[in-house]
Amino acid sequence: MYPQPTGSGFSGRAGSSPSFSDSIAELLGRIDAKRADSAEQREAIFRLRYDAYRRDGVIPASSSASFSDAYDGTPNAYLIGLYMEGKLASSIRIHVASKEHPDCPTLHVFPEYLQPELDAGKTIIDPTRFVADEELSRLHAALPYATLRLCHLAAEYFRADLALAAVRVEHQAFYRRAFNYQLLCEARPYPLLTKPISLMAIDYAAVAEIVQRRYPFLRSTYAERRMLFARPESPPLSPPGATTGEAHSGPAAA
Repeated sequence: MYPQPTGSGFSGRAGSSPSFSDSIAELLGRIDAKRADSAEQREAIFRLRYDAYRRDGVIPASSSASFSDAYDGTPNAYLIGLYMEGKLASSIRIHVASKEHPDCPTLHVFPEYLQPELDAGKTIIDPTRFVADEELSRLHAALPYATLRLCHLAAEYFRADLALAAVRVEHQAFYRRAFNYQLLCEARPYPLLTKPISLMAIDYAAVAEIVQRRYPFLRSTYAERRMLFARPESPPLSPPGATTGEAHSGPAAA
């Protein structure tokens, strides 16, 4: 699944107790997940990114107070915001990379690991630009999990083979412990960021049921996945009832 949880209030602690899962399920009931298709939605996400990255010291100051890059405009990119009571609480960008549409930021940094997988016809979920509102992340410790959940929805919807986590060294333990990620490459310089990023990945099909049993809030409905990832030019890929995740309604995806 994941990227660097920059500025998100990310603690690096994983929990799997019933009360922990219940607290995240409760938070999901208060969240709206929306794909950022309008210029206004996207600019709000770019401003949130800038604030989070500046707070974490990984980008220089800019008079625009906005942070974006060329990968925000690729046709296989999905910018998604999570909203609480109308306020943008967090955001993540998800690229769906394939042999036909290989563009994704992590491929540029770790080509010798990812290009052979794409050449073999595999579908890769590449989540990046994971950020959150400072105040809301302090108030809601479960917000990083609610945000990372979107990577599972994407992997389920697009029938992904691999899900990536391009993360800073200090976050490796969390992804390994919580979601069974394995380290593929030690940290390297990452474009536009001042701190290096390492590459982790999971075989999604092999671990999906395991992590969904551990964290029931990761389950989703086909309708939720379709509302976030279906586009007019891209017909839905996962037919209803084809996955293990139909029992959990998940957050609204208006």
